[in-house]
This record gives sequence, C-alpha cells and structure tokens, in this order.
Amino acid sequence: MDDTLHLHEKVKELLYSFTGITLTENKDIMISNRLHKLKRNASFHGSLDDLLEAIKEGNYKTEFINAFTTNKTHFFREEFHFADLKNRVLPELLKHNQDVKLYCSASSTGEEPYSMAMTILETQEELGKKINATIIATDIDTNVLQYAANGIYRFSKSSKEFPSWLKPQKYFKKRVEKNLASEEILIKVKPELQKMVTFQVMNLNDANYPFAKNQFDVVFCRNVLIYFSAIDQEKILFRLFRHLKIGGTLYIGHSESPGKLEAYVRRIGQNIFIKEKEVS
Repeated sequence: MDDTLHLHEKVKELLYSFTGITLTENKDIMISNRLHKLKRNASFHGSLDDLLEAIKEGNYKTEFINAFTTNKTHFFREEFHFADLKNRVLPELLKHNQDVKLYCSASSTGEEPYSMAMTILETQEELGKKINATIIATDIDTNVLQYAANGIYRFSKSSKEFPSWLKPQKYFKKRVEKNLASEEILIKVKPELQKMVTFQVMNLNDANYPFAKNQFDVVFCRNVLIYFSAIDQEKILFRLFRHLKIGGTLYIGHSESPGKLEAYVRRIGQNIFIKEKEVS
C-alpha cells in the first residue's frame, strides 16, 4: 500500500470511528484536499501521518470531524415536505391544542430548521391560531452550528429557494455589505425565528440520543443517511423512531429509504411516513 492510500484509509477509519460516516472509494481527491487544509488550519508542523496519529490520540478531533463532514443545503430544499408540514401536519396538531415539538437532524448551517420555523409561522398566520412550537436542531460539526446560530446568509436576488407561499422579507433583515456580487445581499434571521430553534452538538451514530421517548411530533432526517452504511442507516432510523410519537411524521431525503422501518410506518407521500406502531 503506497503512502497516499495508507493515509486515505486511515482518514476513513478515523472518521468512521468518530462519526459512523463512511467515505466511498471515489473520495480520494476530496480527502487529500481536506487533509492538507486541516494541517494548514491547525498550524501542524509534522507530517500528515503524524497529524493523523495526533487525531487518533484525541488532539484536533473536533477540527477533523468538521473538516470531513459535508454541508450541502439550502432553504426549503425539497419544498414538498414543508408544504405537507403546513397543509396537513400542523393543522391536525392544532386541533388538539397541543405544543408542537420538532426535531431536525444534521441541521448543517441552519437553513432546514429555519425553513421549518418559517413554515410554522406562516401556518399560524394562515390559520389565525397561535402555534406553540419548538425545534431542536443538531449536527456533529461545531462550525456549521455556530454559523446557523449566527443566522447570517448570503442570498442571491434571483434565488428560487423560497416557495411562492412565503415572503422571505418577513423573516430576514437585509444587511449592507461591500464587496458582494451585484446579485447578492446578506440576510439575517429575525429574532422571532431564532428563538424557535435550539442548536446543539450531537452525533447520529451515538448509541443513545438525549431525548425522551415519543418526544417529537415531527422528525426531519433528510439527506444525511446517504453518508452511512446500510447497516448504520437502519440503526439511526430505529433510534430516531423511538423519539417520534405514534401518529408523528418522519421526513427523509429523496434518495433515502426507510428500510426495515417500513413495517412500522404508513407512507403518505414522497418519503413522508407516519409512525403507526412502536419498534420492538
């Protein structure tokens, strides 16, 4: 095994041991680029092999995890899930006058949980009834969680991210910033949106999650399972499912499958599932 291949295998082993994330075989260029960037950012003066040994011993662990997690997202990604939340889930929950608890796993830079919060506020206005809702949003990457908590985003005026039923200016303040492209502005999430979301660090590969059984009415677990092996995907889904109420809704990504969880749910739309019974 040549030195480069040895380093890449070591990165894969470390990342899996820390996070459960499986890097596929075609990621060699990405691994090399991110490893060199990590070395520069950490001002590490030894070899790459020495750096990986230091990480294995617990040094630079957070920086390593942050360097090798992927954070591709945008507001209202897969909009049909938010339309379902607005048109079906929230009106039904309001009939019972209950507090609504939502969970967003792998929340990345915050666009997904803020999209959930905007959907709640739009529904509240549409129905003319207060919705007492809280959103817990987690990620393993501390950098993106800080970005999300800050709530400042680069936004293109020609963007099609937001659905037709929502006016983003209701939820963001425009910030003046020099040196942006002419099509771009900076937008900051308004406080009413920020206070609905609690961001916290969590590893989906942990054996236990810091939530109560049947705690959530809604769970978003979208476009993150693809980074895990099939066996680990199943474990994550079953762990998440224990924290979803009977009758609660699970949303997963367009290329993801519920696997063996299918026996416990009713599919009602494109990767939209209602929990019908507890897992054994």
